[in-house]
This record gives sequence, C-alpha cells and structure tokens, in this order.
Amino acid sequence: MKKRLILAIAAAALVVVPATWAKDGDVLVRGTCTSSTTSKLKLSQEDGRIEVEFEVDQNRNGVRWSVLLRRPTTVLVRTTRVTRAPSGSFELRRVVADLAGRDRITARATSPSGEVCRATAAF
Repeated sequence: MKKRLILAIAAAALVVVPATWAKDGDVLVRGTCTSSTTSKLKLSQEDGRIEVEFEVDQNRNGVRWSVLLRRPTTVLVRTTRVTRAPSGSFELRRVVADLAGRDRITARATSPSGEVCRATAAF
C-alpha cells in the first residue's frame, strides 16, 4: 500500500513539472539526446519578440557543453554552458526577433564526450 502511494505521488510529480515550465501560448518540445541526458526547448512571446529557453539535464555537475541556437539560415547564438548543482543541468535563455511568418528555431548542445542533444520548435 505504501509503495503504491509513493509511486502515485512520483507519477503525479512527473506530470506536473513540465506543465509548470510552460504557460498558455508557449511552445514546449522535448529534445533528443544520444545518451541518458534530457533536453527541452521552450519558445514564448515576450514584448513582440521570442524568448528562447533551452535546457539540458545531464545529472552531472561541471560538464562544459558547446551550445548553438539557430534559425534555418542564421546562427543566433554560439556559446558554452556548464552543468551546475543541484541538478547537473544548464539553461540557455535568449530573446530574439520575431520575424514575419512562422519562426523555426533549433537548439543543439554537444558535450566533450561527444554526446549531442537537439530540439527544434516553431512559433
């Protein structure tokens, strides 16, 4: 009985956590990674521009990742981020121009070991 209650609470927490990261109107996609790392990309409206948030969660602190945000023909950001405690993750946030029509943004992160995380969303 106690075990079932703990499993039910854990399952409910998994459902609630992603919903708290995104508001109505936001676009939230889960990325794909070549190993057990997880990633997600969120696009949202901010004062007539697009807020881009890319999160990578490796569950390991101190790992330096190379990160690239781009539109199909334009590099928006090329930088590095380091995973930090307590969760062994990093987040990259940028606010970019909202171009006419549908905006497609791709995020890619590469670790020193060669692991790659990717996510693409359209807003």
